[in-house]
Amino acid sequence: MSGAQREVAQAMRTAAGEMLAALDPDRRAQAAYVADDPARTRWAYQPRPRPGTSLLGLGEPARKAAHRLLASAVSRPVLAQAVTIMALEEVLDVDEGGHRRRHSDDYWVAVFGDPTGDTWSWRFEGHHVSVTATVADDRVSIAPLFLGANPARVHRREQLVLAPLSWEEDLARTLVTGLDPALRASAIVDGVAPADILTGTDVRAPAVIEPLGVRAADLAGTSRDLLDRLLDVYLDRLTPGLAAQERERLALDEVSFAWAGGVEPGDGHYYRIQGPDLIIEYDNTQREANHVHTVLRRPGADFGADLLAAHLAGEVST
Repeated sequence: MSGAQREVAQAMRTAAGEMLAALDPDRRAQAAYVADDPARTRWAYQPRPRPGTSLLGLGEPARKAAHRLLASAVSRPVLAQAVTIMALEEVLDVDEGGHRRRHSDDYWVAVFGDPTGDTWSWRFEGHHVSVTATVADDRVSIAPLFLGANPARVHRREQLVLAPLSWEEDLARTLVTGLDPALRASAIVDGVAPADILTGTDVRAPAVIEPLGVRAADLAGTSRDLLDRLLDVYLDRLTPGLAAQERERLALDEVSFAWAGGVEPGDGHYYRIQGPDLIIEYDNTQREANHVHTVLRRPGADFGADLLAAHLAGEVST
């Protein structure tokens, strides 16, 4: 087990403990679940009833601890993306005329198991933000990790005011449009983008989604650099120590990139990046391609399945 893993596990343990301690009994009962409660793997990025306790009306100590819990799993830039996405609920509510009663406090925190124990997990979730972390023997797994945005871009006339997921879109478009004709033909697997990410909210992500598209091993120069940078955007969603470990374990030549839909700004589009034990998806088709969904998943290891299996088998590395 690395020092980075242990440090992140301790930060999570501290924040979760502080949050639970700051809650009144009723709120604590809402937030705390047994470790194997079925709600642990029932996740969603759409509006719906959720397990846990809401940020709405939460006292300052508990609220700050909930934000620190989220910050223990993600990098500082991604924390900024997440709180911006949460604030966009107020913009969306105005756009919809208030009919769905959206608000920026409609985000929920749930803790599964005892943070002082060997195995436990937590989730921070609401519309367009879902982060699940699992801790087993001071090893940490963070997946699924979902961020979305609606609206994806806010303009003042021609000036861009806000676009919390712009790197995810712009780097990928630069990559696909810069490929030579043969490689672009391999990369664009469908002329029409799917309506949403293909993995949806399934508990288990598929090991592979076909077709794979173009392989990183077949790219060179600027194209390879762009794919590496795009992959980094997603790996850097994790805290720096965990992101570095993900890069070390990933065989970059085995990564592939696939695109579907149009390639011009404003066209509905989708892409995915796949590698060993990794699926990244991006979709922007709704609201005239101004509503983004993105996710990082670990097939076979979402919700800490690999860590929990190793714990049960007594395979604790030091």
